[in-house]
Amino acid sequence: MALVSTGAILYLLWSGGAFLPRWISWQSGSFYDSSESYEIVLQNKKVEILYGGVSVWNSPKGVKVQSVLSCDIDNDGMDELLLLCWKIGRYGEHRPYWVERDEKKWSQHIFVYEYENGKIKAKWMASDIGQDVAKMEGNGREAPFNRLLLTAPDGEISRFRWDYWGFTKEETAVSFVVFGDNLIHEPIYRYGLRQEADFAFLFENVKDVIAESDVAVINQETPLVDNPEQYGGYPRFGTPAQVGQAIVDAGFDVVTCATNHVLDRGGDGVCFTKEFFTSRGVTCIGIETMDGADGSPYEILVRNGTRFALFNYTYGTNGIRIPEDNPDMVHLLDDEERVMREIKEAEEEADFVIVFVHWGTEYEKQPDEFQQKWTQVFLDSKVDVVVGTHPHVLQPYEMLRDDNGHEMLVYYSIGNYISAQDEESCVKGGMAGFTVSLTSEGFRVTEYSLQPLTITRMDGGRYSTDFQ
Repeated sequence: MALVSTGAILYLLWSGGAFLPRWISWQSGSFYDSSESYEIVLQNKKVEILYGGVSVWNSPKGVKVQSVLSCDIDNDGMDELLLLCWKIGRYGEHRPYWVERDEKKWSQHIFVYEYENGKIKAKWMASDIGQDVAKMEGNGREAPFNRLLLTAPDGEISRFRWDYWGFTKEETAVSFVVFGDNLIHEPIYRYGLRQEADFAFLFENVKDVIAESDVAVINQETPLVDNPEQYGGYPRFGTPAQVGQAIVDAGFDVVTCATNHVLDRGGDGVCFTKEFFTSRGVTCIGIETMDGADGSPYEILVRNGTRFALFNYTYGTNGIRIPEDNPDMVHLLDDEERVMREIKEAEEEADFVIVFVHWGTEYEKQPDEFQQKWTQVFLDSKVDVVVGTHPHVLQPYEMLRDDNGHEMLVYYSIGNYISAQDEESCVKGGMAGFTVSLTSEGFRVTEYSLQPLTITRMDGGRYSTDFQ
C-alpha cells in the first residue's frame, strides 16, 4: 500500500550549513500493511508504527521521512516497510572502510525494514541514492514482478528490483523491430534447396539489427512443412521447415502466423508450424495446435521487467474452413465484442498491448474501410501499438490519440519482407521500429520509425532483402 499525499509542501530547512531542496513534497497520513496488522502513521516527517493499537516503533532520530511504502518488495510473501528519507551524510552506519569522514549535507536515502512478530527489524539501509526522488511507489504487480518506481522531480522514472543484497536499477526501455510478410514463393525455396546449405541468406542483411533489438518479430505468411511432397508456392503454399530454422537462427523472438495462407496445408500445417517454433523457444502467435491446449488469445512476453500482451489476428483464410473441432485454431478478426473482451483481459495482466493484424486490400497503398473500422476498435480498446501486414505494399503509419489522451501507434501495412512478386510496389517493404519506455504517464511509445527495405533478385535466382 502507498501513502496518500496531503499536498505538496515547499520546504526549506537549514542544518549544518546545508539546505534541503525546495522541490520535496512531504507526505503525511496513515494506512495499514497488507496483513492489516501494522498501522503506519507519517506525521511531521516522522513515522510511527502501531501494532494492536500500541506504538512499537519510531523512525530513527535525525532522519526526515519524505514518504513511506509497505509492499512485498523482495517477493517473500510478506510486506516490507520502505522509507524515502533524508539525513545528514551520504552513508549509513557502516560506511565503506576507505571513507574517513562523511559529508555534512542532506542526502536522500531508502531504508527497508521487515515486520517481525510485532516488531520492526532493519533489513537494508541505503547509502545516498545517487538521484533525486520526488515520488516512491511500487508497481502493484504480484511476484516476481514487484518493482520499486522512483520518479525524479522532472518526471523521469527509474525502476529497481530487489536483489539479495539490495536494489538494482533496471533498464525500462524495450526496443522492437518488426518485419512484414515472409512470403516464400516457389522460386525462393527452390533456389534455397538447390544452391544453399540453409536459408540463412534470407536474413543475412538484417541479422545485426535483430541482434541489437530487444524484441524482433516477423510475419510468417506461409505454413511450414517437413514433407517435400507438401512444398508449394502460390496459391497453396507449403514452405520447407528449413526456412523456419533460418528464422530461429537469425534470432527472431516472435513469429506471427495468423494469415490468409495459414491453412494452405490444412490443420496439420498449422500444428507443425506452431510446434516447430514453440519447441525452439520462439513465441508463435495467432494459431493453435489441434488439441487447442494453448488456447489463450494472446501471449505474454516479458522484457526488462515489462509485460507485453501480444495478439495476432487475420481477416480470413482464403475460404478454407477452420476445423470444426478447433474453431480457434486460427485467430480471426471477426467478432468485435470477443476481440474487445480479449484485449480487456490482457490489459489486466500486461503493461502494454500490441496487436499484429493481417488485414486490408492487396496492393492498395491506403487503408481500406475494414482497416479503418478495426483501427477504431483497437483505439477504443486502449491498444498501444498495431502492426499490419497482408497488402504486400507499404501503407502509412501514424500516432493516434483518443479523447482521453490515450496514444496508439498504428502501422497499416509494412509490406513484404521477402517475396517473388516483381511489382515495383511489392519489392519495397519496411521495418517497423519502436521503443516502449516507462514514463510519468505509464508505458508509452517514445520513439518510432519505418525503415525502408528493398527486395532484389540476384544472378542465379537468389533473393535478398536489404535496407535502402
